[in-house]
Amino acid sequence: MSTSLANKNSLEATLKAILPEGSIEGKLPPVHLWNPSNCGDIDMEIRADGSWWHEGGRINRERLVKLFSRILRKDEDGKTYLVTPYEKVIVHVEDAPFQAVRVDRSGKPGPDQTLVFLTNLDDVTLAGPGAPIRVETDPETGEPSPYVLVRGRLEAKLTRAAFYDLVEMAEPAPDDPDMLGVWSQGAFFPIGPAG
Repeated sequence: MSTSLANKNSLEATLKAILPEGSIEGKLPPVHLWNPSNCGDIDMEIRADGSWWHEGGRINRERLVKLFSRILRKDEDGKTYLVTPYEKVIVHVEDAPFQAVRVDRSGKPGPDQTLVFLTNLDDVTLAGPGAPIRVETDPETGEPSPYVLVRGRLEAKLTRAAFYDLVEMAEPAPDDPDMLGVWSQGAFFPIGPAG
């Protein structure tokens, strides 16, 4: 078999694995099942503003970024990779691989509500016990950094606008009136001190 034909078959197999239904909107590929031995670094990064870069140049094709986002995986070593059945390459992530650009409330406010987050790459995540919200606070500036789990170990950092919307939904913690937080799918997530 010629090298070009072998590469074409490999590319077709990779695309089929990544896009089983032939569309970006289809089911996510099973990256958690893929354990390729080939690993490399191709100078790819996701910056804090959610932009994707390769070899110092910004990737401006939204469809390509969305395709790459579907094969992202954060491993136990804390590193984030693009994973295919044949290889994985490290992606240097400055903060979080996704940005949560919107939050909506479904259901009656309080313990029975569900908070629905939309990311910059059109992922939807329902906050709850399996997709927690967490807020880190910079000890020097007091600036909050809010996150929600999207899938696997991959998180989205809430944009300032989404965080303000979340704060509008906050209420005192059931066991500490000095702590504010939000409910989603029966779980309470602290987001910061009251006042």
